[in-house]
Amino acid sequence: MAKYIMAHDLGTSSDKAALVDFEGNVVASETCAYPTYYPKPAWVEQNPEDYWTAVCTTCKKVLEKTGIDKDDVKAMIFSTQAQGVIPVDKDGKALYNNITWIDSRAQKQAEHAMNRFGGKKVFTLVSGTPIMGKDSLAKILWLKEERPDIYEKTDKVLDVNGYLTMRCTGEKVAELSGASTYGLDLKKKDWFSVYPRMGIDMDRLARLVKATDNVGGLLPEAAEACGLAEGTPIFGGCFDVPAAAVGSGMTGEGDIHVYLGTSGWVCASSAVQDKFKRGAAALQSADHAMNLIVGEMEAAGANIQWIKDSFFKHESEIYGDGIYDYMDSIIDDVPPGSDHLVFTPWIEGERCPVSTTTTRATMFNLTSVHTREHMMRAVYEGIAYNLRWIFENMKQDYGFDGNHFRIIGGGALDKGWMQIIADVTGLEFSVTHDPRNAGAVGAAIIAMVGLGYLKDFSEAKRFVKTEATYTPNPASKKVYDKLFEDYKRIYYSLEKAYKLANGARFSESEE
Repeated sequence: MAKYIMAHDLGTSSDKAALVDFEGNVVASETCAYPTYYPKPAWVEQNPEDYWTAVCTTCKKVLEKTGIDKDDVKAMIFSTQAQGVIPVDKDGKALYNNITWIDSRAQKQAEHAMNRFGGKKVFTLVSGTPIMGKDSLAKILWLKEERPDIYEKTDKVLDVNGYLTMRCTGEKVAELSGASTYGLDLKKKDWFSVYPRMGIDMDRLARLVKATDNVGGLLPEAAEACGLAEGTPIFGGCFDVPAAAVGSGMTGEGDIHVYLGTSGWVCASSAVQDKFKRGAAALQSADHAMNLIVGEMEAAGANIQWIKDSFFKHESEIYGDGIYDYMDSIIDDVPPGSDHLVFTPWIEGERCPVSTTTTRATMFNLTSVHTREHMMRAVYEGIAYNLRWIFENMKQDYGFDGNHFRIIGGGALDKGWMQIIADVTGLEFSVTHDPRNAGAVGAAIIAMVGLGYLKDFSEAKRFVKTEATYTPNPASKKVYDKLFEDYKRIYYSLEKAYKLANGARFSESEE
């Protein structure tokens, strides 16, 4: 009798439910989108109830599509967007929208928290990186200071994974990898003891669990809503990066994968416990014995979505899902380097390779010879420059050799973009089979480890196949080496200008 895992991958814009068999094959999947709200500048929220509705909708659709018996689903698990802040009361009712990972409203609280440690310089010396207005702890302090009416009713602050686990089991927990995006002592596997000095009330942080822990069985009302069997085990799960690491098969020491979706990241698996270096964070892996060194880009594919929507509306209507192939084809005549046009992909600010809430995207060196095709290629190249900068820092800081990494996520399907990344970074890499479902497959593998079906995470590699390998074109090296240095100079030259342009404007949004 066939057995399955119901794995959910909840990203920035939608939930993808994937029914995964015990050989790592995605039997069926369904997607349900949910809205994002922008009530003020720098504020980005989502309604937690929309996540639950999406989970229930996709579960039922997958079961209807496949016709499998709900008793053959042996577990459900979530991989979700990280750094959500969802205050819930004693009854588990969400008291406020999820303050999402993109939201940067809490810069004032971040600075106040650092001042408790002698200021930004001292805090950075201790932790390796300053707290930003996008960080979860700063947002908890924002709730405490700006919405005391909400905070006083808050029993626990949960992330997206924790909220959905609670809806399934009634248990209010924080999985270790997700908790590490808030801030976790990686040696002790516990919340940092210094949080009270920053103004954080420890009793509002949830009980910690491992990704492979069986948190509880599916409650009767939740089972009915999802269409699954009552008592179906719900595992701790994780946030999207650890799930992707497992789903890429890159779980060994020094193994690197890159994710390219709406956002993006470079991630190395390692037992290293260094906290932060130049925007790269050491976070807990789904594997309890390992950590992940993660350099997160706030916007990767979001930049391509922007230029498609802004400059290729007509073609999008004509080509539909083939629009990206069309866009690849029309930039073939644009030379590498886009005739020295450089795009910086910081449309949502940035975390890595530079940590900033005020910087935004720039189209640099635009002249009358440049066309929309130049701009299109420059966007592809700009994301690749950002990846190269992260790789450069990781090699200098941790000694990781970036060669032979793997790319997952929807962006991996764009062959033209993949070749540009190889040329810009000068690195060889491969793309996994079914890269869109890597997160869901990774989550399913975590559940299989939790069930005892798999011995440990080293077995992940046998589930993952690669489809294509990309090698850099040496003819492009000279121009990309030059423009990469220009790219870094753009940030340092404009850093102060962006603070002057946006610092007050973004802080005013808190009034």
